[in-house]
Amino acid sequence: MHVFKFDVDEAYAKQHNELLRNTKYLVISGISLFAISVAAGVAIWFLVDPASPWHLLGSLGLVLFGVMMLIVALVIPRGVVSPQQLYNDNPLAPAMITENVGTTITVTALVNANVDPGQKERWALASQIVRPLPQESNAVGTKVPVAAVGAQRSTHDKEHWQAITPMPIVWGTPDASVVETAQAAIPQRQWEMLNRARKNDELLQASKKGLAVI
Repeated sequence: MHVFKFDVDEAYAKQHNELLRNTKYLVISGISLFAISVAAGVAIWFLVDPASPWHLLGSLGLVLFGVMMLIVALVIPRGVVSPQQLYNDNPLAPAMITENVGTTITVTALVNANVDPGQKERWALASQIVRPLPQESNAVGTKVPVAAVGAQRSTHDKEHWQAITPMPIVWGTPDASVVETAQAAIPQRQWEMLNRARKNDELLQASKKGLAVI
């Protein structure tokens, strides 16, 4: 597997890339929890009997929790890389739409579970439920070239990814020719391997919970 480099349309990616949108929602949630917690803490301070232990404990606990949520909300954006870097840093992989329920689809990718790309491939399926992609067809079986974003490793096994998120190339550009070039750059053997694996329902269902090694 190799990296597929292309010029990412940053504005387009921020609109469609659900990995980036999820980060934005986390920030909004953190700030909202801060405001709610502080308001609740102030309410307890004024409404609860000063003689009650909850007068101090409840107020202080909620305010501290709110401050923690605010800190998390402010720190999260600093750890997020740009859409361009995400595509540049992660290998190209074949994926297909394996389920379409109307409001959401499931994108299933064939990925290499090895952290070191120089090792013999350890093939696995990784699935992600997302909104329909900004393309002509979202039918089951549609090919979707993706960047395989390694997201998690275990302290007991640092040589293999515990989670990989398929990030469609079409999230990064409105140019259909770029997506077609990415699709053509993936070896036919990998597409065939993915097509066989996606027909194994047990393997497919397992891939929705984490990496399902083939």
